[in-house]
Amino acid sequence: MSSESKSDLVFKALAAPVRRQICDMLKDDPKTTGTLSELLPKLDRCTVMQHLKVLEAAELIIVERRGRERWNHLNPLPIKHIHDRWIGPHAASAVERLARLKSTLEA
Repeated sequence: MSSESKSDLVFKALAAPVRRQICDMLKDDPKTTGTLSELLPKLDRCTVMQHLKVLEAAELIIVERRGRERWNHLNPLPIKHIHDRWIGPHAASAVERLARLKSTLEA
């Protein structure tokens, strides 16, 4: 799969607010699917699992099975790749333009 296709999967996965919320929940430590379901009381377990499937397809989470439990770990690497490709260069360009504008205005 091309890096552009992978980026598309990441952007699509993060387009849903609930999936961003799940990523936030997994930021500090992994959680079981059951725990995530409890933390999202407006969603039934099947819906939570569907969202997890989308996140897993985008490689935003890594699933570890321990017996009957499914542990979901955040994989920050796809987000870093998005940052490196899109956010970092655009932010650097914007900062450079602002610095030139400031210099021009001060002169």
